[in-house]
Amino acid sequence: MPDIHEVIDRRSVTPVFQPLIDIASGRVLGYEALSRGPAGTPWESPALLFAAARAVGRDSELDWVCRAAAYRAALDAGLEQTLFVNMEPTAWRTPCPPDLEPVVSLAQRRLRVVTEMTERAIADDPSGLLSATASCRTAGWGVALDDVGADPMSLALMPFVHPDVVKLDMQLLHAPDDPHTSQVVSAVAAYAEASGATVLAEGVETPEHELIALTMGATIGQGWLYGRPGPLPVPALPTGEPLALLGRTAGHTTGTPFEIVAAHRPVRETTKSALMPMSRHLEALARDSHQPPVLLACFQEARNFTPATARRFGRIATRSPLVAALGAGLSEEPTTGVRGADLAAGDILRGEWNVILVGPHQATALVAKDLGGTEPEAQRRFAYATTHDRALVIAAARSLLQWLAPSRAADVSGLLAA
Repeated sequence: MPDIHEVIDRRSVTPVFQPLIDIASGRVLGYEALSRGPAGTPWESPALLFAAARAVGRDSELDWVCRAAAYRAALDAGLEQTLFVNMEPTAWRTPCPPDLEPVVSLAQRRLRVVTEMTERAIADDPSGLLSATASCRTAGWGVALDDVGADPMSLALMPFVHPDVVKLDMQLLHAPDDPHTSQVVSAVAAYAEASGATVLAEGVETPEHELIALTMGATIGQGWLYGRPGPLPVPALPTGEPLALLGRTAGHTTGTPFEIVAAHRPVRETTKSALMPMSRHLEALARDSHQPPVLLACFQEARNFTPATARRFGRIATRSPLVAALGAGLSEEPTTGVRGADLAAGDILRGEWNVILVGPHQATALVAKDLGGTEPEAQRRFAYATTHDRALVIAAARSLLQWLAPSRAADVSGLLAA
């Protein structure tokens, strides 16, 4: 039996494809590529295959191998429908292996691809997430958020991916009356209506599941009711109207949080002592929210992230998908569970005090700019603005995410191909 190194070195991976069906018409809109290792070995199971690769530090390379194998099969079959492929979080910052570059490059030119990612990747590497989604969209490809609802925290992180397609976890179809299912479906429906995204239901195995999927707002189904994973049809099926994508500028953000919000909301002036209760109020909202939100804050200097503040943020982090604190002198984890970022000398964020809260049904931001006076600390003056406009809050939050380094620093330049 080959060991995992031999499987990866020989690129011994076979893709299989499961159809994605327009529920209303029954038409095939695309396929999801799934990977299998050598038949008759433990590595035939994708879960065991990736677990073994992860154990030896080669899961990113294996991810490239699997995607390249899927692209090659789709190109050989002349696939014109949309191809969904999964991407491991760590692969975002791993350059494409040289031997796979030709097929990846050809796929960029000829295939219509949607890259699937999970909420786990967002919290692990927020800035990498933004680079990954931007690179996909620059190539004209789409982005899907997978397994939405499997983890309650995925709802708070959904806006940061700004997915073209939201894939409802299959467990939701099996528990349609569960309160958690209702919360997920409501949040996804609100996002889809606001953004124009498509909702896809996974795990459709029976006509009853299909009806439940429709009540949940899904227009695309995937599951054994429509077909089990297998080879692509040759010749390729005729195409109709393609799966709609949101476009290259979806989720694009420029500017700092203060610049983004102040361009659309009234700006006032006040003192640091007057801003403190506003900041603490947002922390309390994050702490007491029924559905854990994302909390992002910019403190200018590490001294402003006091021990008391660290304790509050640490408590919030125990139930939140992502809590971050940015400031000059802060470490990558200034307190347990909190992501940190050190702001270098001259960084524009050193002049801003921001507190941003984003949840499935909640969004609010306080953004402030230090006016640079010489007053005593409590009387320092700031220009500030607040907003509850969800789009503005998310844009401000996305801008802060660009300052957060990954859990392990690396290069994102090889996302799609060298």
